[in-house]
Amino acid sequence: MTAKIFKNTFLVGLSVLLLCAAVFFGLQYTQTKEETYDALRQEAVYAANGIALSGEKYLETLDNEHRITWIDRDGTVLYDSEFGGTVGNQSHLPEVAAAREAGEGQSIRKSESSGQSTMYCAVLCEDGTVLRLSRPLGAFRYALQAVSPVLWVVVLVLLVSGALAFRVSKQILAPVNAIDLDHPDASKAYPELAPLVGRIEEQNLTIREREEELLARQREFTTLTDSMSEGFLLLDRNGVILSANSEALQLFRDAQEGDTFPETPASAASEAVRDALEGKRTETRLETDNARTMRIIASPILQKGRLSGAVILTVDVTEQEQREQLRREFSANVSHELKTPLTSISGFAELLMRGMVSPDMTAEFASDIYKESQRMIALVDDIIKLSKLDEEGVSYEWETVELGDLAADVLDTLRSAADKRGITMTLTGSGQVRGVWRILNEMVYNLCDNAIKYNKDGGSVDVEITDEGSDVTLTVRDTGIGIPDAHRDRVFERFYRVDKSHSREIGGTGLGLSIVKHGALLHHAAVSLESEIGEGTAVTLRFRKDG
Repeated sequence: MTAKIFKNTFLVGLSVLLLCAAVFFGLQYTQTKEETYDALRQEAVYAANGIALSGEKYLETLDNEHRITWIDRDGTVLYDSEFGGTVGNQSHLPEVAAAREAGEGQSIRKSESSGQSTMYCAVLCEDGTVLRLSRPLGAFRYALQAVSPVLWVVVLVLLVSGALAFRVSKQILAPVNAIDLDHPDASKAYPELAPLVGRIEEQNLTIREREEELLARQREFTTLTDSMSEGFLLLDRNGVILSANSEALQLFRDAQEGDTFPETPASAASEAVRDALEGKRTETRLETDNARTMRIIASPILQKGRLSGAVILTVDVTEQEQREQLRREFSANVSHELKTPLTSISGFAELLMRGMVSPDMTAEFASDIYKESQRMIALVDDIIKLSKLDEEGVSYEWETVELGDLAADVLDTLRSAADKRGITMTLTGSGQVRGVWRILNEMVYNLCDNAIKYNKDGGSVDVEITDEGSDVTLTVRDTGIGIPDAHRDRVFERFYRVDKSHSREIGGTGLGLSIVKHGALLHHAAVSLESEIGEGTAVTLRFRKDG
């Protein structure tokens, strides 16, 4: 804009200057022409007076730079200073005709003899002849030379005008350039710019409001996506990540906002992204390095029927997969555990039905059927207990339980089984916890029952309760066969047995420690196990009083 103002200002000054120069030169030309006419007229009058006194001899004595022509009454040339008497009749020429009529005449035309533009001035002599003086217009170059200093003035004026135009343009635009677009002030600008400044201020307010609104929405969106347990990725149609929450960035470590989603040919996620960017909705599963199972849902984004991007949602289904696996294993284990006693019962019953059992063996067969049925009942009972612990939303009756009294009741119940094998049982300490009495009783019973079943004849079972202020611990320690290191992490799994044949002999269902584990989860208690082969095992439950 500065250049435009400078250009326009300079052109205005240049136009005025050229107009003034044209007027000046026009006036100068007119004045020069009049002065030339006056000079020629004066010289012609002097020459006419000389002719009246001396005739042609006077003309021959003149040393004049002008051409002198003496014309008779009939137009015949009596004398010509340049061409002698060879010039034709001149009576038809305008300056000659005017001189005869008015006493003098003048004209400017192209000379027939010389071919140059010439100025003519003619006067009437006393004897009726006409004397004419002429001068070529080239003589006017002297007049132009006279005004050459003026041209230098013009050049100087142009330079000064250019400098002033540049300065003026800067001064004009200075207040415009000084406008703060973020905080415009109409009082500091031209009054003519006040509407524009006001409009800018309104636009700024609108833009700030929109920015604050967009930032608020972005914060809400970020907070929402970051609080999601699922991973979220938003891609454009070129696969560039526009937005991603922390879960997604943690899962795809090579992915960052602004980068293209990493292309890994063998990756299920990359294949799902490629399908989504081709307009196909895809669901797949991804196994991570840390043994997590992720469900990948890739959906294309369509706007007016055209693909504009894709949304990638990742859901952690590890627990769901584990639960499904546990359900499958549980069903298989239940089927296996029930099949063995049912097969025995079916076999014994078939022998009895066919009369293939002697009377003295009937009682023994009936006893075996009873034992197998009791084993089935115990198994079903433990399964029911575990199922109840697995159920969500079940309401329990919570109360303050004295663990010392509860453990004493359990030991009294198991004393006859311990006495048969010469196992001594002791109880020390006491402590109160908040819990469900029935489930706590089942937990302690299973621990003590296992301590007796897997103990040595003549061994011992010690139950120790310690109140540690914020925690209460209950430890069941035996002097039994112990658990190998390879099995310690799995003994709390359902139906898991270290020695299956020994467990079946003593009537174990393989669910006792699973019930202890699930009961501990319900009470937010920690379970730990220490064991040495041939030395015994100690299982500790740690309850928080505020639990």
